[in-house]
Amino acid sequence: MKKKYHIAMTIAGSDPSGGAGIQADLKAFSACGCYGASAIVAVVDENTVGVTGVHPVPVDFVTGQIKSVLDDIGSDAIKIGMLHSKELIIAIRDTLIGYNYTNIVLDPVMVATSGDKLLQDEAIQTLKDELIPYVRVITPNIPEAEILLNRRIEKQEDLPDFARELSMNRQVSVLLKAGHLSDDVLTDVFYNAETDELLALSSPRIYTNNTHGTGCTFSSALAAYLAKGESLNQAVRLAKAYMERVIQAGAEYEIGKGHGPVHHFVDFW
Repeated sequence: MKKKYHIAMTIAGSDPSGGAGIQADLKAFSACGCYGASAIVAVVDENTVGVTGVHPVPVDFVTGQIKSVLDDIGSDAIKIGMLHSKELIIAIRDTLIGYNYTNIVLDPVMVATSGDKLLQDEAIQTLKDELIPYVRVITPNIPEAEILLNRRIEKQEDLPDFARELSMNRQVSVLLKAGHLSDDVLTDVFYNAETDELLALSSPRIYTNNTHGTGCTFSSALAAYLAKGESLNQAVRLAKAYMERVIQAGAEYEIGKGHGPVHHFVDFW
C-alpha cells in the first residue's frame, strides 16, 4: 500500500516577496511535515517595506479553488489568512460548511507588519459574527485582538482574561500572541475552549527586524501539527517551538530593505 501525505490547505493572499501569505504558509507546511495546498483569495503587491496594492480574486473563483482541492485530495487541516471583504468571508464559510472539517485555524489578518491595512472595515464584524464561531482556533496578535475586542491591551497580565473573552463563550480556542508588547520575556497565552485550559507559552524576546510573516507562519505551523494528528495543546506547543527556531535563525540574515522574513527551513539548511 502506498503512503499517504498529511495534507494542510491554506486560504489566503499571496506575497511576491515570499515572506508572508500563501508563500509563507506553504513553506511552514512543508517544514512541519505536511503536503501543502492552497486557494488564493488576492494577489497582493508587497515586499518587506510595505503593501502597494491588493487585487482581489473573484469570490466564485476562490470558492472554486477550495472545492477543487477538497473534492480531489482533501485536507487534514485548513488555515485561513487574509480575507479582505465580507462577501468573501461568508462565501468561504458557506463553502467549508459543506465539507464538515474541524481542524480550521483562522489567523485574523487585519494589518500587515508594515502597518498597512488589509481588511475592509465592514468586514471586521462579519469576521466576528460569521466565521470565528465556525473555526477551531484563532491566532490574533495584540493589534488584531484590540480590534476584535474594541479596546486596548497594554500588559501581559491581562492576556488570559482577553483570550477567554475572545473565545466567545468557549465557541473557539484562542492563541493570543504577545509579540507586540514591550516585555523582554514574552508570554503567549493559549485558551483551549474545548477543555477550559490556559497555557502560558513563554520565550525570551528575540530582537530582530525580521518579523515579516510571523503571524502567517505561526498559524500555518499550528495547522500542520493538527493535520498530523497532534492534540490541540501539543500542536500549539510544537508550533511555538518552531516559531522560536525560525525567528532566531532568521535574525542572522539580511533580506530586503524593511521587515525581513523568518527562516522557515532552519531545521533543514
